[in-house]
Amino acid sequence: MHRILVLDPIAQEGLDLLDEAQDVQYEIRTGLKGEELRKSLDEFDGAILRSGVKITADSLVGNTRMRALVRAGVGTDNIDKSAATRRGIVVMNTPAGNTLSTAEHTFALMLALSRNVPAANQSLIEGRWDRKSYMGCQLAGKTLGIVGMGRIGREVASRALAFEMNVIAFDPFLTEEQATALGLRLCPKFEDMLSQLDYLTVHTPLTAETKGLLSVERLDRCKPGLRVINAARGGIYDTEALVEGLKSGQLGGVALDVFEEEPCTDSPLFGMPNVVCTPHLGASTEEAQTQVAVEGIHLLLNYLRTGEIRHAVNVAALDPKTLDELRPFLDISYRLGLLLSQWHGGGINRVALHYRGEVSGRDTRMLNNAFCAGLLHRAIGDEVNVINAEMLARERGIELTEQKNREMTAFASSIVAEVSGDGLTARAGGAPLGLKMPRLIMIDGHRLEAFLDGTLVAFGHNDVPGIIGQIGNVFGKHRINIAQMAVGRDSDSPNGTAIGVLNLDTPPSPEALAELLSIDGVHTAKRIDLPAAGQLPYWLQ
Repeated sequence: MHRILVLDPIAQEGLDLLDEAQDVQYEIRTGLKGEELRKSLDEFDGAILRSGVKITADSLVGNTRMRALVRAGVGTDNIDKSAATRRGIVVMNTPAGNTLSTAEHTFALMLALSRNVPAANQSLIEGRWDRKSYMGCQLAGKTLGIVGMGRIGREVASRALAFEMNVIAFDPFLTEEQATALGLRLCPKFEDMLSQLDYLTVHTPLTAETKGLLSVERLDRCKPGLRVINAARGGIYDTEALVEGLKSGQLGGVALDVFEEEPCTDSPLFGMPNVVCTPHLGASTEEAQTQVAVEGIHLLLNYLRTGEIRHAVNVAALDPKTLDELRPFLDISYRLGLLLSQWHGGGINRVALHYRGEVSGRDTRMLNNAFCAGLLHRAIGDEVNVINAEMLARERGIELTEQKNREMTAFASSIVAEVSGDGLTARAGGAPLGLKMPRLIMIDGHRLEAFLDGTLVAFGHNDVPGIIGQIGNVFGKHRINIAQMAVGRDSDSPNGTAIGVLNLDTPPSPEALAELLSIDGVHTAKRIDLPAAGQLPYWLQ
């Protein structure tokens, strides 16, 4: 008999499924925290929750029974996924259930800003009929900028087009071809879109790249009167920037459904003119709550009954022996994805993975996912992992293929990845040296052997005398130590092209890279950030 714990209120339709299950006992215990939560989690095989309960590392100390946690919703910020992974607990979410509700709420906020709905309503409550004070504007003909073109971003775009708005999108993985098919325009840099926008909405996770995306420093780039909406994650807009922009008139309005710290009942934005705020209502519709509850219960029952894992956000369903055997290749695949996302630098719509040697005889689906996790990490952050990465890549229109060849080359096993999009193609290959030493063995057809960790600078140059010395002088001048260097030619003869890879002890400054590019014969130079040697993503630890 499977025992399931319901930690937050969920729709009755989800509870009905539990009532109908003959092999399940369940209890509803809401509002748990601290020691009471820890003890309760250790009494059940699985649990379903929303955002009210926080599962911390302390919540799982000593837990020997819990097998699965299901979040009835998208965000899993209230679950310590690393701690769950260490305990062998699968964490799953329901990514599609609240998509439409969140997209609609985004539009509700946009319309409320445009027509001054909250303030006008308040004026009537206070006994005033003041039409002149609440002159609004229509959405038709205005330009909306969307950051993040995942499920919700695409639904918002389709509705904006129905309102006859012009739509500009920023997403590192959206290609020109995909943007055209969706009926919108792609902007390659976030900063470049700001001067064109009447409205801005964001639909991304909170990552190092998206935190403070709209900052005080970027206010001057905005079209005066820009209205901004956030129904994604608190912290993507800098609160100080929003306040300053409203006071100066650079921002024409702010609508927020999410906040850095929740619950939030005190903010400098509350009460300011042209501000609309709601208490995280994006998924608060009867339809969304029914969908996430039903989907969440199905996920939990299927896993407990059959071991089926869908929409997992933490760890692969592998036995320890298989995981140990695959770990070096999972690490290499992940690092190649990280490297190529930075080396290519544009929108990607095709990925081809080539497995050669012994690794080609393994189940490479997990390796495909590991590569996609690296490829998408800088855009999505820790939401992407070895379970959901390929699914997220395909949802973004990225086509993935693989080829296998059992014939060995200089290495017993090697992986070569090729990514294409926006008219550019980039290739890189990796292989394990021993069990825990991933190596870069090829980049864009140039053979070499470089460490696949830490801070790298990859540079393309003419294969002529003197260039390497000049590069060394540049980094010496900027007090940056070169820990290791590898250079590969495109042929066996000199005077062609070559690519060099430097492992640096400290990150290079923009000035150092600019000086590198000023060297006659150097035509490409990019900084590439990879995990340190031996550092694994949480889902691989």
